[in-house]
Amino acid sequence: MTGLPVVPDRELGQHFLVDENILGVIERLACLEPGDVVLEVGPGLGALTAFLAARVAHVHAVEIDRALEPHLRARLGTASNVSIHLGDALVLDLAALSPPASSLVSNLPYAIATPLVVESLDRLPALRRWCVMVQREVADRFFAAPGTKAYGAVSVLVQLATERTGIHPVARTVFRPRPNVDSALVAFRRKGAFAAPDELKRLVVAAFAHRRKTLPNSVELAGLASRSRAARALEAIGRRPEARAESLAPEEFLGLAAALGPEP
Repeated sequence: MTGLPVVPDRELGQHFLVDENILGVIERLACLEPGDVVLEVGPGLGALTAFLAARVAHVHAVEIDRALEPHLRARLGTASNVSIHLGDALVLDLAALSPPASSLVSNLPYAIATPLVVESLDRLPALRRWCVMVQREVADRFFAAPGTKAYGAVSVLVQLATERTGIHPVARTVFRPRPNVDSALVAFRRKGAFAAPDELKRLVVAAFAHRRKTLPNSVELAGLASRSRAARALEAIGRRPEARAESLAPEEFLGLAAALGPEP
């Protein structure tokens, strides 16, 4: 692509930030502080990385494309507060990074945006704030309301642990190459020390696996509980047995999991 020192890798879904006017918006939404330790996944050519390095205590930049390393290091120059980690962010032990990251600020590769954010909720307990560039539909899904088409398992898990602090639509022109989808910056912060136990995650995922079925049917199909037991659990939280997953608020899934309890 014209103006880029490398040819973007289509398989990795690379869309590099080229309009640095968006960096000020990121700084505002991310609520950056001098003492922050930032995790950046997918630094690409380093536009955001260099911006962050000049404003926070440390940046952990995780890049899967080793061919970008020399360009990234050239952009960073003599910055001594950036650690470059080459590898897959979904595989690397990000919890072992030192110093531990307090914020995730990234132009996330589209293919890993959802699993990375969901896993970071529990996998990186030191994270307090997120400010991520994702597809607009993904940003909407994170904080979708119950009963809407966008509301799903991801919405429940993200909203149980965090609250949204900002959202900003992003023009396709800030990237090279231009993506074929709309993007948005979405910022959120941790509400407390909540960490979803595995049984809750399994319940939430199972509940939305068959959206047209009642929740008891979905739970039974996943092998988590019998239909009658799931129906009794719904009644225990004040819901009718024919309720569907999309009608339950995130907090109601906590009650449902407790009502189901361990298999007798």
